[in-house]
Amino acid sequence: MITIPFNVPYISPNAVASVVASLQSGKLAGDGPETKLATSILSGMFNEADVLLTPSCTHALELAVRLIGVGAGDEVIVPSYTFTSTANAIVMAGGTPVFVDIEPSTQNIDIDQVGAAITSRTKAVFCINYAGVSPDLPKLADLCDSRSVLLLEDNAHGLGAKSHNRNLGTFAKLATQSFHETKNIQCGEGGCLVINDTHYLEKAEVLREKGTNRSRFFRGQVDKYTWVEAGSSWLLADPLAALLRSQLEYFAEIQEMRADVWNRYSVELQAWSMNSGVIQMAVPDNCEQPFHMYYLIMKSLENRSDFINHLRERGVMAAFHYQPLHSSQAGTKYGRTLGELPYTQRAADCLVRLPLWAGMNRSETDQVVEAVTTFQPS
Repeated sequence: MITIPFNVPYISPNAVASVVASLQSGKLAGDGPETKLATSILSGMFNEADVLLTPSCTHALELAVRLIGVGAGDEVIVPSYTFTSTANAIVMAGGTPVFVDIEPSTQNIDIDQVGAAITSRTKAVFCINYAGVSPDLPKLADLCDSRSVLLLEDNAHGLGAKSHNRNLGTFAKLATQSFHETKNIQCGEGGCLVINDTHYLEKAEVLREKGTNRSRFFRGQVDKYTWVEAGSSWLLADPLAALLRSQLEYFAEIQEMRADVWNRYSVELQAWSMNSGVIQMAVPDNCEQPFHMYYLIMKSLENRSDFINHLRERGVMAAFHYQPLHSSQAGTKYGRTLGELPYTQRAADCLVRLPLWAGMNRSETDQVVEAVTTFQPS
């Protein structure tokens, strides 16, 4: 029987009242008053960038790819070790994802492979800040600039994190964020597009509002709105924005609770991991992480399967993560791959995530630590 689930979504003390008030206001569609409050908080977290809430990070990724004009014949470089939404957005726009390997230390995109993968057809590079820890983003940004390709940040894991004293989500012209129930800050399903270059703002508003200039109409910039572009409906309902806003108001408290769990794992599993040949998650010196996840790298796929079963028998739910996109059915159909990707396969076979959520108490953390440290890898 599982007594320690992998994730428990945090519900802030003001969440229920915030959602009820939103429902009672009668303003239930997108871009209502709660959306404005939530986006104002988020904008401050991204150096006053423009922020557009979306129904999911998947929608924000699709919007970002549309904004930069990806189409037939264009290539976008992406790590194979990521969620399907990143590659799907490229394919749905008519482009080709080009899969590269990851760094073994952070599970992030290998910058040297990015340089080798750039061709005359390369439109952009997607950086995924895995576990809220980035690669060397200044180095990656310089590479993209020198080769005249755009850098995009998929910062689904990284709200509040930093690289080289700069907030993740601010290194690229466009960045995306997730507010799925598994994230530090959540509203069930939700996301946003962070626009660090105002050049993209007006078109983003049009694409997001069914291809109309409705946003300009509500600001009084035009006397009526009309259809101006092929778009979609990428707005978050205002009661969900109310839930999101309530979570954002408790951001510091949420981070403190998650940090306590992460740090206990890091310290109390150190001796066991060294003796067992298991690699603990590490954070580079130039990064400030958001304590989004805690992972271990086991010795083999069989070893990981035994470990997960061992934890389950002791009431603890652990989870592996992504499967390689480059060798998947869709990946081989729609993309191309730069050589062998051994570290992607290693992460797919060996990485395991431990339970971590805001509000996880000492006895729960103790149970996880005890379950982990009683496992002896073969």
